Order: sequence, then C-alpha cells, then structure tokens
Amino acid sequence: MHVYDGDYVKADTEWEELCWIRERTDAPKGCRVEIVDGLVTVTPLATVRHHLIAAQVHRCLYQAVPENWGVHQWWDIAVPERLALLVPDLVVVREDFRFADDGLCPAAAAELVVEITSKATASRDRTAKPAACAMGSVPLYLLIDGRAPGGPAFTLHGAPENGVYRVLESGRFGEPIKLSASFDLVIDTGEFPQS
Repeated sequence: MHVYDGDYVKADTEWEELCWIRERTDAPKGCRVEIVDGLVTVTPLATVRHHLIAAQVHRCLYQAVPENWGVHQWWDIAVPERLALLVPDLVVVREDFRFADDGLCPAAAAELVVEITSKATASRDRTAKPAACAMGSVPLYLLIDGRAPGGPAFTLHGAPENGVYRVLESGRFGEPIKLSASFDLVIDTGEFPQS
C-alpha cells in the first residue's frame, strides 16, 4: 500500500484500504470501530444493562469451555471475503489458533460469537454480522436481542453452509438458551436485566 500526502491512499485491495482507515479512526474510549459490509463504523458506548448481560453470559461460558479455550470481550475477528472486521460483545476461541498474516484473528478461529443488541447496532447485529460470521465459518452465533420487535428475545444461529446459518433455537427472555455441541451449557435468560 502506498500512502500519499493529500486526498488518497493507493491500496492493493479494498480490504487493505478498509483496515488502514479503521486503524486510523480516532474514536472515544469505549466505542468500537468495526468494518461491517465494507463500511467503517463507530459504535457508541453500550448501556449498563448491555454490560450486565455480557458479564452474565461471560461467566456462564467460562464455566463451560475447555481449559484451552478463551472467552473474550471485544476481540476482533476478520472476514476479509465479506469486508468485515467485527468486534463482538463476546467471542470464544481456541487458544491454539494462528493469527492471519495481517495480524488479525480469522473468524474461523472462533467457536462462538455473541452479540447483544443496542439501539445503534440492532439492525447490523441481526443481519450483516451473522452473515459475516456464517461466511467466516463461525460454528455458532448467539444474538441476544433486548430490542426485538416482539419483545426481548434470543436466537442461536449455527450449522453455517455456503455462508448462511440455520436457526438452531430461538426464544424469549425468561426461557433458557441451550448451547449444545462443544459447550453443553444452558444460559438462564430470566436473570437478564429488562430494559
């Protein structure tokens, strides 16, 4: 990539240019800078309710994952073929993965991505982000949607095939989320704070 003083950058690829822009985007502390569907976005600070749900799910996941896996908040995962560099609320990765040549964690290293909707991100969390994770071969995508049109709900997506997930489970807050396969975990959504 060539950087010129002036009005443009000559990147070898659109992905490289987007990553360059993202790295140089100055956002307030606590805001996330992501690439979603080829657009660099800045997400505002999350609410206390959002953080409480993330903390509860984080604790549950740590009790269920194997010792050589990690549960991380705000861990970047890359899906270059979808022009996406996501910063999920939670991501579970095997600790033995290899970073890509560009230093980014490939989405395929993730076993589970968890997104908790906020006013600013609800639409992307429901559509663009699961599409990117499916294309990146993330086995499970859990959407915790306190802003769902019919009331607070969750959807567990999985079994990605040709860049598309199947809905494995869905329900309302108050019903348990059953993460099967690698996790053998039930998350009690009745404990989630209501808005």
